[in-house]
Amino acid sequence: MLRHLPAPTDPNLLVGINTADDAGVYRLSDDLALVQTADFFTPIVDDPYAYGAIAVANALSDIYAMGGRPITALNLLAYPVARLELEIVTEILRGGADKFREAGVTVVGGHTIDDAEPKYGAAVTGLIHPDRIVTNASARPGDVLVLTKPLGTGVISTALKAGHASDDVVAGAVESMARLNAAASAAMVEIGVDAATDITGFGLLGHLGEMVTACGHGAEIRAGAVPLLPGTLELLAQGYLPGGSRRNLRSLEGRVRFAEGLPEHIPLLLADAQTSGGLLIAVPEERIDALCDGLAARSVPAAVVGRITADHPGHIYVLA
Repeated sequence: MLRHLPAPTDPNLLVGINTADDAGVYRLSDDLALVQTADFFTPIVDDPYAYGAIAVANALSDIYAMGGRPITALNLLAYPVARLELEIVTEILRGGADKFREAGVTVVGGHTIDDAEPKYGAAVTGLIHPDRIVTNASARPGDVLVLTKPLGTGVISTALKAGHASDDVVAGAVESMARLNAAASAAMVEIGVDAATDITGFGLLGHLGEMVTACGHGAEIRAGAVPLLPGTLELLAQGYLPGGSRRNLRSLEGRVRFAEGLPEHIPLLLADAQTSGGLLIAVPEERIDALCDGLAARSVPAAVVGRITADHPGHIYVLA
């Protein structure tokens, strides 16, 4: 679709749509650039306050994945004016406002429309030095892949919509989704990494696929090292999986190879469509201990899940 649009030619556009990166970056001066993104979605949980907080954490995540510092935001809200109680709308916005406050971001306005289904998110602007941008396109062979949040939010939210997710499982997923990626971003910027992306709707394999396509290398993932939210496996076994996860897997056909003997659920889990997932960071092997120490010091979980390889460019191999 986007390939039919005219390509930007402004030399100050440092990161655009060419590599499917998380946010755009526009240079203002030799030492200052804007990082910009927008994201919104329909309710992922029943609690309106939690929904607002998760939507904002998700929108901010694109800025953090680039190594930027978010500073301002515009609320984007759609809801059925005649049917949705004002108290519910207020709670959605309150959840978002509290998450923006936690991030040190100033809400400068926004836009609301009347729509049949609620949708909430934000357009976010951040700042970054032009020489310190972390993209998804600069991973190098030998880089270690580190994931900062467990997978499973797609499975759990699907079960929740069907009324079959327990309160404690939902609470764990909400806590994960509402957690900012600010600390993870600060740790990777502090030690210096080669590349990063955040894990959202395309799942771990989809976003890693964008990374290997952009950098021109391959990747290996060790399925057994990928962390999962409590309850994910049990709910998947009961058949709860968002349609987007199956589409993710189909879109990767021919680009992902699974080791023989892997359980049937592994491909679905690794393609599970996430909401407000963690960062996937490609770090030189000699800096992996420093990164993990920096993440631990900020109470950010870190799982070493694979590496970037020189062979099979643009492809991913999933091992046991």
